Amino acid sequence: MKAKHDRAVRHAGTAAGLLLAAALPQLVAAQTSPFLTGATALQTNILAWLTPIAIILVMVLGAMAMANRLSWGWCIGAILGIAIAFGAPQIVSWVRGMFGV
Repeated sequence: MKAKHDRAVRHAGTAAGLLLAAALPQLVAAQTSPFLTGATALQTNILAWLTPIAIILVMVLGAMAMANRLSWGWCIGAILGIAIAFGAPQIVSWVRGMFGV
């Protein structure tokens, strides 16, 4: 008799859980990717750190140019590095679009 009661309670709990999941599909499907959340936070932090570093780099390059101590290869490299660092999201989406990912 006790086994029938336990089994009935277990089935009632399962049925209640399925009914709740069916009644609230938004809550069930509201999960986001933890990798995407972490990657977005990392990108935001890197850009927050990179902004003042890029500003200081441009100031140093300007001072070196005024003192006539600048190799223009360094200047071109700094400009390309800043463009790649701040344009990374657009570059990634462009490459993913090229390969259909």
